Amino acid sequence: MFGEKMFPGKVNPRMLKKMQKMMKDFGMETEDLSPKKVIFVFDDEEWVFEEPKVQVMDILGVKTYSITGKPMKIKKEEIEEEEVKVEITDEDVELVAKECNVSKEEARKALEECNGDIAEAILKLEEGK
Repeated sequence: MFGEKMFPGKVNPRMLKKMQKMMKDFGMETEDLSPKKVIFVFDDEEWVFEEPKVQVMDILGVKTYSITGKPMKIKKEEIEEEEVKVEITDEDVELVAKECNVSKEEARKALEECNGDIAEAILKLEEGK
């Protein structure tokens, strides 16, 4: 009942101005942001907010961010499945094998561990000698 009388549907514009002035007098300022996307990254999942409403409240230099919207929750397994696998060609394997004087199997393994980066694979194999 108390809340109904205090905020009956719409806030009185004069009351809103008064509230904003009081907030400013107490060292509080707000700002609305319009980001395209906000992402929270956790150990086991990510929360992706598409076009959320974000408000920054600055209280005596300490900023608090308020995000409004519904997140799309993505488990880490789904994220890892989406990662692109690099195709390792036979030419790359032969080049690394010849350069490091190792078998093609060793060269392919090094390339796989280095995500297809030829220079990194060669350095890795050279360090292992």
